[in-house]
Amino acid sequence: MLPRLITEVPGEKSRALARRLRACESRNVTFVDEKFPVFWERADGANVWDVDGNRYLDVTSAFGVATAGFGADYKKQAFARQSATLEHGMGDVHPAALKVTLCERLAALTFGRWGAGAAKVMLGNSGFEAVEMALKTALLVTGKRRVLAFEGAYHGLGFGALTVNGWDFFKSPFRAQLADFADFVPFPRSAAELEELEPLMDGILARGATGVILAEPVLGRGGEIVPPDGFLKMLRRLADRHGALLALDEIYTGFFRAGHWFACEHEQVVPDLICLGKALTGAFPLSACVGRAAVMDAWPESTGEALHTSTFLGHPVGCALALAALDFWADADCQRRVAELAAAWRAALEPLRSLPAVADVRGRGLLWGVELKQPGAAGELMAGGLRRGLILLGAGQDGRVLSLAPNVALTAREIAFVGNELQILVKSVYSSSS
Repeated sequence: MLPRLITEVPGEKSRALARRLRACESRNVTFVDEKFPVFWERADGANVWDVDGNRYLDVTSAFGVATAGFGADYKKQAFARQSATLEHGMGDVHPAALKVTLCERLAALTFGRWGAGAAKVMLGNSGFEAVEMALKTALLVTGKRRVLAFEGAYHGLGFGALTVNGWDFFKSPFRAQLADFADFVPFPRSAAELEELEPLMDGILARGATGVILAEPVLGRGGEIVPPDGFLKMLRRLADRHGALLALDEIYTGFFRAGHWFACEHEQVVPDLICLGKALTGAFPLSACVGRAAVMDAWPESTGEALHTSTFLGHPVGCALALAALDFWADADCQRRVAELAAAWRAALEPLRSLPAVADVRGRGLLWGVELKQPGAAGELMAGGLRRGLILLGAGQDGRVLSLAPNVALTAREIAFVGNELQILVKSVYSSSS
């Protein structure tokens, strides 16, 4: 059953909850106005119901987390089984046994499967923690404090991750407390831009102060920008030439979001460090930084106090969900479905290219961006989408990109429906602004 037009969004119950939330939560966190938000109550597959009983199709996978769909059997079974036996452990003192299994699986899935030798793992809770683990590792390995990162990149908002974040919006209020250890270069959109980028990066690295290149294989929140082929190979080449590490932030692009287990496999490039999260569990806060064993062994042996740890490190429920998710994605039928859905999305979005308001349609796998010519238009599309039964997200620093990160539960009929609805939405926004 496809969504229907919703006459009142947000509904009465959502508006009441918004008023209560504004009274008790920092006003900076949840955006509240006459159009946002709706409050979720339950979800299944690609369907979300709000507290007013309205049903939506979610084409965001809830920030790219629920790639396998809401309520997938592996999640329900793993959560119920694990929470019934052990719901918490002592991560870096007396770990849950599942932490061992998960670290082994992640090492085998990445560097082991790539034929790159042994690997070791550090677990965290949120994606930005995995990024900060990579930054700390690079400093321990190279002794060089600087990081070469990309404009528009989003690596999270912890102070270390914020420093290498390519968004001034997030950094500006806190700049007085941020260290200066990052250099930024443009993220390439074309072969011509890639050609210009290499000498620029080469010059920065030649100064000898950079220990790591940090990159998203596909720019995510920065606008779903797919770089030209050869981008990752160039990064690998430059890192090797100048004795720097290559760290890839695959928190968003990992686990078939960009069509492969990991987006770096599109160019068959092996990084020194890879950051994982989001769909790693599909439902639970858990992240990981996986690196070559020789690189990770720059960390000293623990003498009873870890240099990097957290209370919920290696949480047993999170580990159980991650292991079940790895089994889910290892199924060949599941991988074929990703390829089929990617083709269906490409076909459904293609007609948008001809609309006067659209500057570009781009993507790979289950990650797509519709770039509008009008800054801020994505917000209008998000609001209009709610009334038409769609959960959408905006992206890009000027709010002109509509981000689509659908899950595998959407059917071909639903994908076609979304494509048609987006045409209607884009035309309406363009008409209202002209």
